Amino acid sequence: MSIKAISSRDNPQYKHIRQLAGSSQARKKSGQTLLEGIHLCQAWLQHKGVPELCIVGEAASQHPEVASLLMACEAQQVPCLQIPEAMFAPLSQVEHGIALLFVIATPASTATTTLDAPALLLDGLQDPGNLGSILRSAAAAGIPRVFCSASTVYAWSPKVLRAGMGAHFMLEIIEDADLITLTRDASLPVFATSSHAASSIYQADLAQPSAWLFGHEGRGVSDELLALATQELTIPQQTQIESLNVAASVAVCLFEQVRQLQIVASSLSHAT
Repeated sequence: MSIKAISSRDNPQYKHIRQLAGSSQARKKSGQTLLEGIHLCQAWLQHKGVPELCIVGEAASQHPEVASLLMACEAQQVPCLQIPEAMFAPLSQVEHGIALLFVIATPASTATTTLDAPALLLDGLQDPGNLGSILRSAAAAGIPRVFCSASTVYAWSPKVLRAGMGAHFMLEIIEDADLITLTRDASLPVFATSSHAASSIYQADLAQPSAWLFGHEGRGVSDELLALATQELTIPQQTQIESLNVAASVAVCLFEQVRQLQIVASSLSHAT
């Protein structure tokens, strides 16, 4: 297998990769980001295609699954670099992980101001783990689009990618979205959760194409956006608990909607 071995920290390619690993500004400026680990790299090959560059640690190159990925990259003429484990450490955000990285071109956000299909609207989320978990729930529930406000954490950062576990590659993620315009002009219902709402998600008719609006971990959805929502709904819970984590709230709401949609689909199937 033809892999270029480098051992100098002054190598230009290595210096560029280290910038991508440590700087959100560098990732945005270059239009590139990093995927770390076997699962993410496998998911990228399966759903999106080949990376721009593959980087592997010396010891990791002997791992059977890594070797298979390297062969797949070589077959597609993807440049591959092998570096010492000590040089891989500054690139990694995973403790005791497999020393494998893909450099990919960050998928471009599709410019759109139309909310005409099921979607999530995320207003000011700050925690990368929350966003990654939310993207996993969206992909699992069959939500095709996620709109992120300008104040939401960068969806293609390594931490969000790691928490998303490949969900990014099955979604259309639109960043710097104008949620006010989208919500105001939406052609389908937009639901938002609120602890003060009169109706719960279990009482609402969710068996219809709709969008969901969720906000910042602390302050929630902005008042301006909340006023534009079609309906506010509550998630019933014990009064001793102030609120659910936003990622948990998203999962509860989306899968209650999935449940209702499956009931309707089953009823129509039996009717025919």
